[in-house]
Amino acid sequence: MKKFVVERNFPGAANMTAEELQSLSRSSNDVIENLEKPYTWVQSYITGDKIFCVHIAESEDVIREHAKLGKFPINTISEVKTIIDPSSADSL
Repeated sequence: MKKFVVERNFPGAANMTAEELQSLSRSSNDVIENLEKPYTWVQSYITGDKIFCVHIAESEDVIREHAKLGKFPINTISEVKTIIDPSSADSL
């Protein structure tokens, strides 16, 4: 399984209500449940007019299938190759 960051242009994303965010989350969960492929939505980060989502899937094609079934926009999909954090400065 691979980890991906998905960028979605979503005008007004930062102004969505709690109910709208809940509905969006439910839609994603419903698609994942019916996808019949291994898939994990890790979390999403909402900024002004964008949503950045972290997903774990077998391929970019599965990410696109999730988006198509859920009617979610996709602007870019980037596979995560390496993860670093503050503790990375101490390890070698």
